[in-house]
Amino acid sequence: MLAAQILSRLQTVLGDAKKPIPLHEPCFAGNEWDYVKDCLDSTYVSSVGAYVDRFEKALQDFTGVKRAVAVVNGTAALHIALKLAGVEAGDEVLVPALTFVATANAVVYLGGVPHLADSDDLTLGLDPVKLQAYLEEITAPREGGCYNRFTGRRIRAVVPVHTFGHPADLEALQEVCARFRLVMVEDGAEALGSFYRGRHTGNWGQSAIISFNGNKIITTGGGGAILTNDEELGRQAKHLTTTARQQHRWVYSHDQVGYNYRLPNINAALGCAQMEKLPEFLEKKRRLAGKYAAAFQSVAGVRFFTEPAFARSNYWLNVLLLNDKNCAERDRILEESNNQGIMTRPAWTLMHQLPMFKDCPRMDLSGAEGLEARLINIPSSPNL
Repeated sequence: MLAAQILSRLQTVLGDAKKPIPLHEPCFAGNEWDYVKDCLDSTYVSSVGAYVDRFEKALQDFTGVKRAVAVVNGTAALHIALKLAGVEAGDEVLVPALTFVATANAVVYLGGVPHLADSDDLTLGLDPVKLQAYLEEITAPREGGCYNRFTGRRIRAVVPVHTFGHPADLEALQEVCARFRLVMVEDGAEALGSFYRGRHTGNWGQSAIISFNGNKIITTGGGGAILTNDEELGRQAKHLTTTARQQHRWVYSHDQVGYNYRLPNINAALGCAQMEKLPEFLEKKRRLAGKYAAAFQSVAGVRFFTEPAFARSNYWLNVLLLNDKNCAERDRILEESNNQGIMTRPAWTLMHQLPMFKDCPRMDLSGAEGLEARLINIPSSPNL
């Protein structure tokens, strides 16, 4: 019964959209062809060219950060952001269990240990109240930082994820980080165009990251960026992601181990055109979210997730949350909607349920487990 009601409301909102209807597809309706052709005509398609600088400046202007560094993807951005946060081999990094696997993978790239934390129903992100109580129980201050009393390892950083584009409660998490001497790195892979208390996400941690994968708000094909208000950290990020090459017209000299994480100029050309359309994309997505909210308002047993009062979300992926009594219906709803050409999906498999992270330290994850059991993503493309 509930599955039929949900499908009926989805059909009402989506109307005669051509099926299959993907979760989130890119929209190319501006200067993409012109900029990419200009890039091809110039022959500067790889690591050198004007579009990278232009794209970084557009990101800075839109988000309000002092420095944006474009890289090959969001995972690479998080890898470098965590490295510059001082994460070293053996350190623990607090990450949500409810996240895409790249958040935890980036910690492991540095030899760190993901320490899995719980999420709340208000934001779908890290629960600051529960996190503080947990850290009070398991940590001990020592010279050099905050240490896990049970593992003996230093806990170096916290990575709040702005889940499906909805901002985590950043001020509350800042207070936790200050109390326990932890560095905050925002995983805003999905949050371009999302604001927390009037400021764009990415302005609250030491640094933040964005993804420009093909299914994100804007796309460069692949691509990502590191955002920061620390000019020196931004300089280091640029240096590390461009193989740590020292500036010279022809000599190849490198002063440390670096990473070939540069965003190619041809991808940045695509990104420049997409940035020009970003305000339009965001407005269309808010209209779509409003239609979903109205359509599901009177359906018992499910609610459409809306932004917290302190946030303005980009509504990257729209979310339905079943109530506890109806969570057993989730898989039937997923199957029937996909069978009818409407792509829906559950949340990611929780990190502690993946084989490589099953033995990681973790707090009680009942919030994340409840969300994962009840959550369904529904079509969210701006062209809908």
